[in-house]
Amino acid sequence: MWPLSQGEIEGVEENFIDAVFQSDQSGIRYQPVDIQALWDRLAAGGFPEPMQRNSAKRRASWFDSYVVSMVERDLRDLSQIRDITVVPKILRLLAARSGTLLNQSEISRSAGVANSTLGRYLSVLEATFLMHMVPAWSANLGKRLTRSPKLFLSDTGLACHLLDVEPNRFSINPELAGRLFENFVVSEVLKQVSWADRQVSVYHFRSQAGREVDVVLEDRAGSMVGIEIKLTASPTAGTFSGLKALQELAGKRFRAGIILYTGKDMVPFGKKLAAITVSALWKRQPL
Repeated sequence: MWPLSQGEIEGVEENFIDAVFQSDQSGIRYQPVDIQALWDRLAAGGFPEPMQRNSAKRRASWFDSYVVSMVERDLRDLSQIRDITVVPKILRLLAARSGTLLNQSEISRSAGVANSTLGRYLSVLEATFLMHMVPAWSANLGKRLTRSPKLFLSDTGLACHLLDVEPNRFSINPELAGRLFENFVVSEVLKQVSWADRQVSVYHFRSQAGREVDVVLEDRAGSMVGIEIKLTASPTAGTFSGLKALQELAGKRFRAGIILYTGKDMVPFGKKLAAITVSALWKRQPL
């Protein structure tokens, strides 16, 4: 069983990926975001079974069983590694680092396993879709293979369970909320990429000056869309610094730079740049 997208949960055929590559994004559909409802979405995730359970205790029990079944069945068969009891600990460490650059040596020390062994675990966790690693984008194709990827769990409901986080924690821990919000959006993007009409690869971007873009979508023709994920209701011009750096580097290949945020409107911020309410992800968009 794999997590559903937000559109699948609501019965909507999402096409956000194809829509953002259009020449004009002004017609993108969205609705104002209720922040508490958003926290509930993050904590629920996309697995159908726990969403159908009324109590938090029953949902936690399902996630516990899911992790155990994945470890004892799929991971044991695929990894051929004897000591798989450390996998739940590794998953918790990954959940705590969602949305950050992969530092395999640091995770290895924290988990108490050899770096080479951890590498095998990570490969299997990615192969079974428990986690994703988003590679770095560079104009130099060779550098894409050497720069650190960013890591994400496949489902924020699972991440919240592993971290013992309930929705009311987000309002008092903005750093955690921001990283899990990024994880939530990246997971939704990766799901939609798998069925979009346009063939798209997903990256993240960091310039030499330290300017970042959370998601870079690049199609087979080289056209690019940058998506920055911000847990704010009031983006400013400075919020677009990473997207502007990417726009300058990409030149004519740059189709759009988008801030997905938690406000109520779509706000243009210059040529090919706009802030769009995150709910656009789970709306059917006009093409």
